Amino acid sequence: MSQATNQSWGGRFSEPTDAFVARFTASVSFDQRLAGQDIQGSIAHATMLARVGVLSDEERDSIIDGLTEIQGEIERGEFEWSVPLEDVHMNIEARLTQKIGITGKKLHTGRSRNDQVATDIRLFMRDAIDSIDAELMRLREGMIGLAEREADTIMPGFTHLQTAQPVTFGHHLLAWQEMLARDHERLLDTRKRVNVMPLGAAALAGTTYPIDRHVTAELLGFSRPAENSLDAVSDRDFAIEFASFSSILLMHLSRMSEELVLWTSAQFDFIDLPDRFCTGSSIMPQKKNPDVPELVRGKTGRVYGHLMSLLTLMKSQPLAYNKDNQEDKEPLFDTVDTVLDCLKAFADMVPAIEPKKESMFEAARRGFSTATDLADYLVRRGVAFRDAHEIVGQSVAFGLKEKKDLSEMTLEELQQFSDTIEADVFEVLTLEGSVAARNHIGGTAPDQVRAAASRALEALKAHREAP
Repeated sequence: MSQATNQSWGGRFSEPTDAFVARFTASVSFDQRLAGQDIQGSIAHATMLARVGVLSDEERDSIIDGLTEIQGEIERGEFEWSVPLEDVHMNIEARLTQKIGITGKKLHTGRSRNDQVATDIRLFMRDAIDSIDAELMRLREGMIGLAEREADTIMPGFTHLQTAQPVTFGHHLLAWQEMLARDHERLLDTRKRVNVMPLGAAALAGTTYPIDRHVTAELLGFSRPAENSLDAVSDRDFAIEFASFSSILLMHLSRMSEELVLWTSAQFDFIDLPDRFCTGSSIMPQKKNPDVPELVRGKTGRVYGHLMSLLTLMKSQPLAYNKDNQEDKEPLFDTVDTVLDCLKAFADMVPAIEPKKESMFEAARRGFSTATDLADYLVRRGVAFRDAHEIVGQSVAFGLKEKKDLSEMTLEELQQFSDTIEADVFEVLTLEGSVAARNHIGGTAPDQVRAAASRALEALKAHREAP
């Protein structure tokens, strides 16, 4: 069974497209999401064509009025999408011609669906990046605010998931913030390369009409027109770059999620997440499951998959445009949706984290986390570091045997390992003394945490106020 040939290109064909092939090659089921950007680009194109004399002012106004009406139909859910018309572009153009007659057919002068779709995707990506930028701002502000409030809250710092040295919860949160700050830089850098206009490249070689691509670029807010028509219609680097940014961001959110899952467990008992971010069990009434961080951790693999999909899609394509590129949209759309959802979940959840300060403090006390402070104390008194390391190791072994932390030992017990140790040692063996001693930029001392939080907020403020 077959159907009528698409009238936008059917003149060369002697038989209609097979019905299955028409469905298989159509993209309108998913690229209709680009309708707003498609209409935006078409209005700018029509405006430019009138400015260079290809369209009359009356034709331009008729086209713009018709497109505006179609935008309303789409927003109200009244627009009827047609699979035989293949994609969002031909659906809108056919409806425009239906509304305003032959003038609607003039809109496509000087362009191709190749440069049209490339422009639509870039407009879509620019909007998506701006939305992600806003959510990242919100998450980082909430995270920095919590870090500032918890600048004095002591917890164990880990290496190899073993207690290493005491840190503050605020310092730990600012480590997360540093990850997000790098992600934010990558996002904004990606936007620069997204914001280049393919429109006017036409199918692949440009057009014979006297178009002014700088006018169209200015109308659409692009920084400049693409330099090469072949590359303009076939380039999807910006999509891959965005997927790469997204993968690194989700990797960071997944690392944070893993810690949140651990910290909410009874074995750690470091934090509590509000009930609205958790679910229960259908069989175990005591359970409170951290589903939001678990899902974010799970969605990371989904975004990784989209990055590989886009890389593989492009790896063997000759210049210029190929139908393969139709497959860029679904992974790209899903990546945008996933990133926005994960950021929204985190931006809502992180400021609501409730630290269990006593549990954190006791965990830091249990793991000999001030052992390095004792070694540093000995070094400052003239003991070679390797010898100090040995002395502290013996002290820890004694503590394990006697079930005592270093700060709980008597002076006499500590002096059996080195007579260099004196009464002032207890000033460095307390958790408070340990974190306060690391009072330099990048250190975990509460004063440094507050200063770092202030600098981070100032950087966000500067970003918000930037043109």
